[in-house]
Amino acid sequence: MKVVTAEEMGNLDRLAGSEYGIPSLLLMENAGLRVLEVIRQHFAGDLAGRRILIFSGRGNNGGDGLVVARHLLNAGAEVKVFLLARPEEVRGDAAVNLAIYQKMGGKLHAVLEEKDLQRVDIALLYAEMAVDAIYGTGFRGAAVGLVGEVIKMLSQARLPVVAVDLPSGLEANTGRVHGPCVRATYTVTFALPKLGLYLYPGAAYVGRLVVADIGIPKVLVAAQPLAREVVTPAWCKARLTPRRPWGHKGDYGHALVVGGSPGLTGAVVMAAAGALYSGAGLVTAAVPAGLHAILEEKTLEVMTLGLPCTPDNTLASEALTPLEEFSRRCQVVALGPGLGRDPVSQDLVRTFLTRVRQPLVLDADGLNALVGHVHMLKEAKAPLVLTPHPGEMARLLGTTAARVQEDRLGTAEQAARDWEVTVVLKGARTVVASPQGRTWLIPNGNPGMATGGSGDVLTGIIAGFIAQGVAVEEAAALAAFIHAAAGDAAAQDRGQRALAAGDLLTYLPRVLRELEGTDD
Repeated sequence: MKVVTAEEMGNLDRLAGSEYGIPSLLLMENAGLRVLEVIRQHFAGDLAGRRILIFSGRGNNGGDGLVVARHLLNAGAEVKVFLLARPEEVRGDAAVNLAIYQKMGGKLHAVLEEKDLQRVDIALLYAEMAVDAIYGTGFRGAAVGLVGEVIKMLSQARLPVVAVDLPSGLEANTGRVHGPCVRATYTVTFALPKLGLYLYPGAAYVGRLVVADIGIPKVLVAAQPLAREVVTPAWCKARLTPRRPWGHKGDYGHALVVGGSPGLTGAVVMAAAGALYSGAGLVTAAVPAGLHAILEEKTLEVMTLGLPCTPDNTLASEALTPLEEFSRRCQVVALGPGLGRDPVSQDLVRTFLTRVRQPLVLDADGLNALVGHVHMLKEAKAPLVLTPHPGEMARLLGTTAARVQEDRLGTAEQAARDWEVTVVLKGARTVVASPQGRTWLIPNGNPGMATGGSGDVLTGIIAGFIAQGVAVEEAAALAAFIHAAAGDAAAQDRGQRALAAGDLLTYLPRVLRELEGTDD
């Protein structure tokens, strides 16, 4: 499902009018009707006598709210509209709907002075629901003055709130919240979801998100160069192609997972299992030879490989040649889980990435080897996937994790372009950005996944899908969604606090089975 900026949505609205002759007043009417449907569902179809407040701004978002008010009034609800402007300041399509509402005898209260807030406060005490139609996609910064006070009151009211298009106080393009913001029970967004509805902290204010069709032609949307999308189950299913009855293990690729150092062989095991459970036909886990016996005790279906090592049981420079040779038998290499930061091993990573001919997934200490050396990424001869968490990304960029978190989307997209790699920026709402300019947002996952080993499992799943022939950047997005879905399934059964990385492997088969069997 495509996701858009405010500017992209505005362009679609304009084109719907200029190229298809769809009046903006009709789009506003449809928007209001879609909000009405959500309200009707909330009250199980019975709107008569329901006490519902509409908070409208003077723009088109307020006009959508006035459409809702009209139809609620027609349905027998007790409706009051609080207008955050003077009536004469309302223009265009919104003014048309305001005039109709008033001719129908609808109650209208303009909130213009501080004393008007008392009326709002009393109305909220007796209302059964409020509709937030104050600010639309054009909002930036912080809501201040009387509008800010009304938004605070709405956020603190103990009643369900339906936000029109997006909660007032939330920036449509960034998800940033600089001041008071409505905490919605439902957000009904129109045509396509806006970026800010999926990006934190804004995503925490959305409640249940409903994406409503308001009549913008699908052919118009398909013709636009919209580069960002939210991964859905249907998107994943389209990339999980059915296996042929006569298929054999050689048809599903060979993934090589390389890493390990004293105390960290478990990371390699977890990554290798992720590749295996995601469907790779063959998986080999390679570690320093001094740890090979330990690795073999921890694995069963995964093959193992011991590589030349230092006296400290980390990968030695002599491991480069056998690693190169073995990688030629594989479709993908995942490098870094548990590798450690021995300077010799780190140097091996940098040299190997310039020589390997297969797609390479870099994680953990494979990424740390690039700190101060990111220019070497452009020397790679094969596609690269980097899977940093915010701290690792900060080290690669020479900044702070806080700065990365301030603009996760922009950071990932810029890095993917500059480094010419696919970036999987992990965290709440993982971002997958490709060097070609496509971006995927991962809408699922939970805080219980913030535990050691979770990233190793993701690395393995990415490698497993690449091994099976999924395009590199799409394999990264597919893996991130399925990894998060496994975390959600585990949290549902076990709770978030007790969730461990091994649970992701346990629930991965269930998620895959459900995706392969679902129609939506």
